[in-house]
Formats: sequence, structure tokens, C-alpha cells
Amino acid sequence: PRKYRLGMLDERIVPVGSKARKSKNPIGCLADRCKTGVPINMVWWNRVTENNLQTPNPSASEFIPKGGSTSRLSNVSQSSMSAFSQALFSHPSMGSPATAGLAPGMSLSAGSSPLHSPKITPHTSPAPRRRSHTPNPANYMVPTSASASVANAVSQPPSTGQVIQKETVGGTTYFYTDTTPAPLTGMVFPNYHIYHPAAPHVAYMQPKANAPSFFMADELRQELINRHLITMAQIDQADIPAVPAEVDSYHSLFPLEPLPPPNRIQKTSNFGYITSCYKAVNSKDDLPYCLRRIHGFRLVNTKCMVLVDMWKKIQHSNIVTLREVFTTKAFGEHSLVFAYDFHAGGETMMSRHFNDPSADAYFTKRKWGQHDGPLPRQHAGLLPESLIWAYIVQLSSALRTIHTAGLACRVMDPTKILVTGKTRLRVNCVGIFDVLTFDNSQNNPLALMAQFQQADLMSLGKVVLALACNSLSGIQRENLQKAMELVTINYSSDLKNLILYLLTDQNRLRSVNDIMPMIGARFYTQLDAAQMRNDVIEEDLAKEVQNGRLFRLLAKLGTINERPEFQKDPTWSETGDRYLLKLFRDHLFHQVTEAGTPWIDLSHIISCLNKV
Repeated sequence: PRKYRLGMLDERIVPVGSKARKSKNPIGCLADRCKTGVPINMVWWNRVTENNLQTPNPSASEFIPKGGSTSRLSNVSQSSMSAFSQALFSHPSMGSPATAGLAPGMSLSAGSSPLHSPKITPHTSPAPRRRSHTPNPANYMVPTSASASVANAVSQPPSTGQVIQKETVGGTTYFYTDTTPAPLTGMVFPNYHIYHPAAPHVAYMQPKANAPSFFMADELRQELINRHLITMAQIDQADIPAVPAEVDSYHSLFPLEPLPPPNRIQKTSNFGYITSCYKAVNSKDDLPYCLRRIHGFRLVNTKCMVLVDMWKKIQHSNIVTLREVFTTKAFGEHSLVFAYDFHAGGETMMSRHFNDPSADAYFTKRKWGQHDGPLPRQHAGLLPESLIWAYIVQLSSALRTIHTAGLACRVMDPTKILVTGKTRLRVNCVGIFDVLTFDNSQNNPLALMAQFQQADLMSLGKVVLALACNSLSGIQRENLQKAMELVTINYSSDLKNLILYLLTDQNRLRSVNDIMPMIGARFYTQLDAAQMRNDVIEEDLAKEVQNGRLFRLLAKLGTINERPEFQKDPTWSETGDRYLLKLFRDHLFHQVTEAGTPWIDLSHIISCLNKV
């Protein structure tokens, strides 16, 4: 609303979209347009003739509204207009009002025809775009009103820090009000990008290194690189012909686990069917997904899709979201495929914590005359209690969301719980049992959910007990007493009571909310750890935030400097205005010492690029 465009001509000015109108007062015409309710920023002026072009004078009558008008712009006083004319040339880059004092490329005259006028609206004029790239810190400290009326923006004289600027591009002159607030008195901000040291609350959390780190931590970088590699992994179709090139709308399938042999008869103990898992890319959105294939399953009834739709609506940080379910014959037989979000680098809890056969030694029967080994302890064969509570908080949170939605997890098993990073858990393969075991004779598909929810709590107790014993043998019925003795010796009474509550049959329906008092203040410990982790990651992100901009600058410099097809061209980098970029390139990379030897300093390069 504070920007408008004027086309300079001898007498005739035509608003776009309206009939021709003759006036010697363009601002008066603009005021008349305002009377009809047309916003100022939508008023466009085009020239209809190029004859008798005159060099305009900012103090001439064309810029001063005639008296007697009651429009918004006609209320500008003579003193205001003198301030307007004075502020118009008060910008340092404008010099004096004389045309000879203007910077190269700056002209008050609109000296080109409408055919050569660039199609640039006041909203996208070069100056506002350029000013919007780097925010002014004062913007966050000086209150501004975005709802200021057009009358206030035009009828009042420019206030301190608001200067009417002008810029000519392709023969079109733009006038706009620079609303950037002036810096507050006594405050100085850097006028270029600069790197700040780590925040104190993050610096004291991290171990001190021998040298200061200007880049993200190596551990985080390696983890991200590994995720990228897994996401982009592909197979050679000639080596593994059993994997189809395309399944429904998914392509680039990559097995995430060993493929079962073609003549395999034994079925998995989890779902009762042979399963396989692939990473694939959806051709609709080009995003990677995890496909869980159920071999040899033919879907005969689509009533179960009601439960699938309910699973699609669940979004939780500890649940792998189900996206779609479809049938296919791309594998040579009828198959049911579940598409989930793909989390690169994830491994199952089974492979993370229960992959050591020696951990079961405490529960194995001893031969006659053989003595028991040393009792396992925390950090000496057993997991730390803080890690177990971190897992309990995440798994109980996932169950709470699932049960609140009226569904049941039914896959609370170490082989179906994904671990990403150090302690992040996600429940995988949700919704598969609801489709595989769907009973068409049931009028209400949710009739048995209460029973399945009670089984979820029992399964959660077994997972926690297995983690406390660091062995799956501890959850076997013959080893339960020995396992609870191990928990009593090494862990707190709250953990023992939680396991007993989950594994004991109650006379009433239990809820996952019942274990919240047992978790108690440990929930705040996990929340604090998550927020501290977020602070560390944000600090690592701050170290790399300028990298993309610096790369774009170097890419532009490398593209422009010394192009072979423009050798000896006076308009290119050797002798033209682009020669400054070549000199800047030499200033960046070709510094020498007093002895003439190369002087290489990364801080010099980064500092100079941050000032561009």
C-alpha cells in the first residue's frame, strides 16, 4: 500500500483496465482512484506515447497535488511535500537532485517504451526483494503495525527512519517508503553475517575438545550420512531378479532384510505368514517408504479397511505411521503389502539388546557340581535403569495414543520395536494383525479391542522384564521367579512394582494410565533430556546455517568468472564491470604473504563471503 508506480509522459496517463483519461496531475488521478475504493497498490500507470519526453523535475507541479481536492493524497501540506522532495534525495546512494549526481543506472526519467517496460509489480520490485533477504535486528525490537491505513502511509510526512526511496529498472521508476526502523540509540548490530560462539547452556553440556569446533559434531554428521546412504541404496536388478522393478506405484525396491528362499514352508512366529521387507520410492511423491509384504495372502473382504483408515489417522513420535494397504501380484503370487514411513538406520530392539547369547547364561540350568557365575549388575551385564525408564516412557506413550483411538497395538514385541539413534523407539508393523485376523462374522470390528488392549499391557510388561534381565530367557514361565529376584536386587522398587502390575492378572480392566504414578517424576527427566538434546542439535545446525548461502555465492562467482566463450568481450569479466568479481575472486583465494608465498586462511574466506 505504500508503493506506487508513475509513468512519466507529457500529459496523458492511462490507468490499466480503465478508459483513457487526460490529466496533468498524476497524483491527483491517483487520489481520484482512491475515492472509488481501488487500493493504491493495484493502480498501474502505462504510457501511451513516447513523444515530447521531458526530463522531470521533482519539484515541478506534476509532483504537487492541486488544491481543492478532498482525497487522501490531496491533504498533503506544502511543508509535507517539501519534506517529500527533500527525503527523496536524502539517501546516500542518490546524491544530489541533479541528474549528473545520480549513481550509474539511476535515472528519474522513464526513458523506454511500454513494450520494454519490465513486468515487475511494486510488490516484487528489486529493492524490496533485496532488502528482504537479510533481516534487520531492529525489526524485532521496534514495534510496527502491519495494519496501518493507506491514508496514514501517504498523507503524513515521512517519519524518522521512513524515507521515500526511488529506483529505476528498465525505464520504470519505483517510489516506495522504506519502513525499516532506525537502529535504537546505543545499540550496534553487525551489518553482515557473523558466527557466534556456542550458547553457554550447550557449551557446558559438551566435553571440551582440544580445538574449537566450527562444524557439527562428527557423530551427528556420520549418523546423517549413514541415513542418506541407506535411503539412496539400490540393488542390481540382474543379480536379484526375484525383486520386481515396480510394485503398484512404488519403484526402486531394496530388501531391508534377507529374502526368504523361494521354497520356504516355515512361517514366521509373529504373523503366521512368510513376510519380507523392502525400501521403495513412491512415484506419486518421490518419498521413500517401507513395504511389508505378506506372502501368499489373498484379501477376500474389504471391511477390514475401516481399521486401516483408523490407523492412518494416528500420528505419534513413537509409532511408525501406516500409509496404505494394497494387494498385488507383482511378486508372482497374491500378496498383501503394508506401506509405512521409512526410518533409515533403524534396527530392532532384538538386534540392539538381545543379540548376545552369553546374556542368557544366568538363566540356563547348571550341570551337577557347576557353580553359578557372578550375579549380573548394572553396567556389568545389565542395562542402566535410566535407559529402561526412557524406553518405558516412550512405549507407554505409544500405547496410550493407540488405546485412546480405540485400537490395540498387538505387536509389542522386541522384533517389532525399532530403535533409531541412541534411545529413540518406534512401534512398527501396527495394523497388520487387524487385517490378517479380521473376522467377517463380527458385526462390530472393535468388539474385541478391549481384550487386545489388556494383552498389550501384558506384552509391555514382558518387554520391560526382558530389558531388566537383558535376556529373553527371563520372560519364560520357569524363569519368572529368578528374573524378579534379579530385578529386586539391581533396580528400584518402582520398576519392580511396574513389572508386577503389568504381568499380574487383575480382576478389573487395566489402563496404561495406571502406570503413570509409577513413572512419576522420571517423566520430567526424559522431557529434560529430550530438550537438552534439542538444544545440542540446534547448536550444531547454527554452525552450518550459512553453508548453503556461501555455496550459492561461490557457485555464482565460478559461473561468471573467466568464461572461455566470452574471451576478449568488453562486456564480460576481463574488461567490463564483471572484472570486479574476478578481482574479488583473487582477493578470496589468491592472497600472498610479503615473501610472495601463498597465504591460505579459511577464516579470511568465510569472513569475506559473509560480507557480500
